[in-house]
Amino acid sequence: MKKLAVLLLAILSLGFKSYTSYSYQIGLLKYNGGGDWYSNLETSLPNLIKFCNTNLKTNINPEQAIVDVGSKDIFNYPFIHMTGHGNVIFSSQEAENLRNYLSAGGFLHISDNYGMDKFIRPQLKKVFPELDLIEIPNSHAVFHQKFEFPNGLPKIHEHDKKPPQAFGLFLKGKLICFYDFECDLGDGWENPEIHNDSEEARQKALKMGANLLSYALLNFEKKN
Repeated sequence: MKKLAVLLLAILSLGFKSYTSYSYQIGLLKYNGGGDWYSNLETSLPNLIKFCNTNLKTNINPEQAIVDVGSKDIFNYPFIHMTGHGNVIFSSQEAENLRNYLSAGGFLHISDNYGMDKFIRPQLKKVFPELDLIEIPNSHAVFHQKFEFPNGLPKIHEHDKKPPQAFGLFLKGKLICFYDFECDLGDGWENPEIHNDSEEARQKALKMGANLLSYALLNFEKKN
């Protein structure tokens, strides 16, 4: 009888582990320089993950990981999100680590939380000196995944009241880094009471974020 109880406990344990196993986990990038990498920590990525698991039927761990830009742990995550308002500094080792990650099939999404632009651009040059950020055309596949954005990146926050722009780094023709400017997708993913965004704006942000994840995961699976 005791052996049977132990066996049942083991079966239940295995079943629970199977139920709680996830296909992927995505990460929030922690960087140096004094910028607030943690600015959207509480609800932004968790809300996007929940939206994707519901609408894309993905099986992403609902808990985001926090990963240092110079850590080898970055290779555990097919999609890394980066945000903030201020300064960013990559050391030579960190730049090399990020380069290796992106060259190996990883994907970086950068969301300018307002004030990040002048800091992130020179740091990306450290990572890929030979590549330039170029504006992503509206015809690119990233705007035509589960959700259609025929006019490209949606406008979520005003910032300087300029049109939203999507920039990218392309390696051998493949988009490996998506940078949203004058848009702030990350803020749009947060709980509605934080920024008082309309539900329409939040839905646009979440749908565009879902497209990013869909594109990144599809290309990650092809690469691996």
